[in-house]
Amino acid sequence: MVEWWRDAVIYQIYPRSFQDSNGDGIGDLPGITRRLDHVAALGVDAIWLSPFFTSPQKDMGYDVSDYCDVDPLFGTLADFDAMVARAHQLGLKVIIDQVLSHSSDKHPWFQESRQSRDNPKADWYVWADPKPDGTPPNNWPSVFGGPAWEWEPRRRQYYLHNFLIEQPDLNLWNPDVQDALLKTMRFWLERGVDGFRLDTVNYYFHDDKLRDNPPNPDHKGPETYGFQRHVYSKNRPENIAFLKRMRALTDEYDARMMVGEVGDSGQSAIDIMAAYTAGSDRLHMCYSFEMLSPEFTAAHFRRCIEGVHKGAPDGHSCWSFSNHDVVRHVTRWSAHARDQDALARQSAAMLLSFPGTICLYQGEELGLTETTLVYEELTDPPALRFWPEVKGRDGCRTPMVWDASEPHAGFSTVKPWLPIKPEQAARAVAGQTANDSVLAAYRDTLAFRKSQPALRYGATTFLDLPEPILGFTRAHDGQRLTALFNLSPDPVALTVKDETALTGPSAATLSGERLDLPANGFAWLAGAPRLSV
Repeated sequence: MVEWWRDAVIYQIYPRSFQDSNGDGIGDLPGITRRLDHVAALGVDAIWLSPFFTSPQKDMGYDVSDYCDVDPLFGTLADFDAMVARAHQLGLKVIIDQVLSHSSDKHPWFQESRQSRDNPKADWYVWADPKPDGTPPNNWPSVFGGPAWEWEPRRRQYYLHNFLIEQPDLNLWNPDVQDALLKTMRFWLERGVDGFRLDTVNYYFHDDKLRDNPPNPDHKGPETYGFQRHVYSKNRPENIAFLKRMRALTDEYDARMMVGEVGDSGQSAIDIMAAYTAGSDRLHMCYSFEMLSPEFTAAHFRRCIEGVHKGAPDGHSCWSFSNHDVVRHVTRWSAHARDQDALARQSAAMLLSFPGTICLYQGEELGLTETTLVYEELTDPPALRFWPEVKGRDGCRTPMVWDASEPHAGFSTVKPWLPIKPEQAARAVAGQTANDSVLAAYRDTLAFRKSQPALRYGATTFLDLPEPILGFTRAHDGQRLTALFNLSPDPVALTVKDETALTGPSAATLSGERLDLPANGFAWLAGAPRLSV
């Protein structure tokens, strides 16, 4: 079976914010089709689409009311088919989101389930009786604030919602629910999708005894979710069996894959990534929020990569620095750089040197920064609820910028659903024609990665260098490359023993035994020379 995903670079598209084709201020599927040439020209291998399914849009499509249709905001099934056909024509695989841990409260399944305790869908969601005093059955909180339980007077029971009240959790303890979800996945496989990104993959099962979560004494806020260790409301061992059913389904089709989003942090996330990808009968790969955090040290990046490899030597990881849920990394790591463009170039070089599969988020190739919004411009539920301590996710979801000379930077002919501000418009695609632009750096680095078997497939050995230097060697089939990154706003110099040479689009100079790495500089060296600071 073709395992194209093992060294793939996947470009994430947030459909609302990529390209508006019909003048309503919201991106859509025909808009994506129009802009696929840009994506293909980068040199990536696949696109991943955030949800475009029928939805009330309470959580921007992550509340699905029909798993097998396109929301009219984004177009039609025919538009989807046309987009897939064009992507495949350009050599791009197509991966789509699957939101299986919960649905919208407007989904027909839930509308039936909430009516009574004895209807055909009565056990399709997580229902529980109240405590004797009428309060929720346990202490589980919602990620978006408040308790994870909502009262339904028709059943005289609470239902579980790990996220919004409008996102009731499906009961995957029920095999009929599993069958129904697998059927919806088959629907998209039959339409030609090449894989799935599985939202909140570690939330599928809950503790069947509904035991209280223990406290987390390390949490300081401002959000409330972190005050508990979520040992009973997610990360349950029963998840594995369902992952195996999903893998069996995708294995019926040629060259399909699944990547799971692990909604966790710290060592727990690394352990889950390892467990979910071990062997050949679970997920093809996982990613967590570990590299989507503010931490920017050599020790951190090394711990993430080595942790997954140690936990699952035969597993596979997927790494990214930005996505639709976190502050864009050029802003998130800005304290470690004086030059945003230098940080953006270094980020590309570092990420594309890591082992495993790589995800890029739309606009990352432009060096886009986080958009600063005022309260009146917000749409994200957590921000609306906990502003100003919680800024929410709108700042990384503002529309893609194509041409600063056009209205709304070429995204739409009318006011977009989120504003485009001058700082972002200044980085539009049309203006990044110079050889030293961030866009050019991404294209060059992607081409270099593709030309180097060691970067695509190679085993990784980290070098014991002091902070702020991250160094590792990638080796495959006789080829060795050493990658070096100065994670600091100040230049550093290394001593290089053994004969070597710079290769690739390095931001460094090598003279004799002296290697100079500028601020946020990077270098690839041929072979595996001995290095010291």
